[in-house]
Amino acid sequence: MHTAYIMNRLNKEQRTKIIAALVEGNSLRATARMCDVESNTVVKLLPQIGEACAAFQDKAFRNLTCKRIQWDELWSLCYAKDKNVPTDKKGQFR
Repeated sequence: MHTAYIMNRLNKEQRTKIIAALVEGNSLRATARMCDVESNTVVKLLPQIGEACAAFQDKAFRNLTCKRIQWDELWSLCYAKDKNVPTDKKGQFR
């Protein structure tokens, strides 16, 4: 393979730093700046993160006997403003 087509790989420490920054709520560009990588690098890592999370959840969350589940911070992005709540859902989420 021609060397121009070989991509650099992020090491485990770099990937961990990027994931930690995203989990803390930083934007893609802020994460790229903080981790000294291109923003495109962060974007390309997202599907890998999603696949890893899906694989973990698929293994870890089987045959649970939960009677109650608490979802912390779920409402931070869902219907955050009254003007965005569909008419048929008004008053349901308080």
